[in-house]
Amino acid sequence: MRLKKVNKTDWCLVGILILSAFLYGWGIWDAGSANSYYTAAITSMTKSWSNFWYGAFDPAGFITVDKPPVALWLMAISAKIFGIHGWSVVLPSVLAGIGSVYLMYQLLAPKFGLWAGRVGALILTLTPTVVANSRTNNMDAILVFFLLLAVYILQKAVAKKNIWLVIVSFGLIGVGFNIKMLQAFMILPAMLVYYWVAIKLPWKKKIAWLVVGMASLSIFTVAYPLAVDSVDQSSRPYIGSSQTNSLMELAFGYNGTERLLGQSTGTGGAFPGMGNTKKSKGTQKSNGTPSGKKPSGSAPTGKMAGKAPTGKPSGGKAPTGTPPNQSANKNTKQTKSKAPSQAVKMTGKPQGGQGGGNSAFAIGSAGPFRLFQSDLGSQIGWYLPLAILGLIAG
Repeated sequence: MRLKKVNKTDWCLVGILILSAFLYGWGIWDAGSANSYYTAAITSMTKSWSNFWYGAFDPAGFITVDKPPVALWLMAISAKIFGIHGWSVVLPSVLAGIGSVYLMYQLLAPKFGLWAGRVGALILTLTPTVVANSRTNNMDAILVFFLLLAVYILQKAVAKKNIWLVIVSFGLIGVGFNIKMLQAFMILPAMLVYYWVAIKLPWKKKIAWLVVGMASLSIFTVAYPLAVDSVDQSSRPYIGSSQTNSLMELAFGYNGTERLLGQSTGTGGAFPGMGNTKKSKGTQKSNGTPSGKKPSGSAPTGKMAGKAPTGKPSGGKAPTGTPPNQSANKNTKQTKSKAPSQAVKMTGKPQGGQGGGNSAFAIGSAGPFRLFQSDLGSQIGWYLPLAILGLIAG
């Protein structure tokens, strides 16, 4: 089916976009420091090009945040233009949210009609978690925009049979990887199936184009992490939440398998909030760290591979304001009263601030049905009636 051009101004879409701008932008002038962890990094990134490039958490460039900095680059640019305010660091997320609504319309309307596009755009606009993430300087709104842009360009590539659009589409997924790592790859299976089924090409050319698209994905995925990891460790910040001071290890460790499976690994403790994490061997400390091991994501204690980082603070002290996952291991014998937010029982059930219904880390137990558990069900469950209706209609 060929895409139909939507030429006339759709005033319903204009109204939906105005509504999205209202919902996503309302109250950002009272955002304060928004997510103070990322705001601290944005502030540091406006101080020097080195901090900007690496996404340094602190002005001294001692340690980075626990994600690649592509989304933070956009926020730092906004802060550099408008000054460092709550609303200026949130503004890129607001614009990304509005852009996502427009892309949703453009994905649906040319193929399924104006009302399909309007309903899809309106549902995205009103989705509670979309509204919430578009009002913060978290990276989710920007990630969703890039993923929708990748799908939109792939749809154009299929309709026009254009190899360059295939390259750009899969390259954008690589850019998404450098926003929030492996989360960007979650839509790859659907994109690959759509490309293979929808594009009308001889199978040899279809395979060749796909190989080129995968090459583009690979290049845009690993270019930045390899560039960072190739720099001498004494000449750059420590990679926050990594165990080996490596962005690639961070992607597939703390931000990869640990978030997906919630396991304890040889490279760190269990990811907080997972209800059924595996037990680590050895004695478990009161802070949830296996005996003799650093906590997951600990910063270097003044030593990297036996050397103190050149030009960085020594003595193992992390910058003031470093969040729990980034903090240096000042004292491995902390009592529960001193570190209640990190207390974890041997059963793997978090206590204090790391789990439970009132915690940001209440993300359910690892498994294929995690979205249907009480922790996350309220965020996604309201889509079920729409999904069932869509299934019947389809």
